[in-house]
Amino acid sequence: MWENDEIEILARTLYGEARGEYYKQSGGLGSFIAVGNVVINRLMQRTWFGSSVIEVCKKPWQFSCWNPKDPNFKVVSQDRLTDSLFNFCKKVAVGLLMKNWPDLTKGSDHYHSVNIEGLPKWAVNQRPQIQIGQHVFYKLGNK
Repeated sequence: MWENDEIEILARTLYGEARGEYYKQSGGLGSFIAVGNVVINRLMQRTWFGSSVIEVCKKPWQFSCWNPKDPNFKVVSQDRLTDSLFNFCKKVAVGLLMKNWPDLTKGSDHYHSVNIEGLPKWAVNQRPQIQIGQHVFYKLGNK
């Protein structure tokens, strides 16, 4: 069974990374599931990403919402998040951890926003698996 802390951190990661997608027709629920798929795919690799949901989510410089200088850090670090969208993220997180959601990302373990200027270094010469909403997903494996 999953610990409440793991559900909470995964939900906060979904909230910080994908909440802007909620009202967009191009992303919606799929965007939250897809970000969560990346967390789960990294967890299943059992590599330097971490060996728990919390380690994977909070690995430095991996999910920007946990970077101290990112504007979303203040949001995801609040003592309490009480809006209905965060409650939605908690339900998505539970579904991901219980394997009730499919892997929409085709095994991806990386993604970036389409709104960034240029590609991240790791994405150069890589073939995207899929775009869901405003995020492009990649399967890099243990590279």
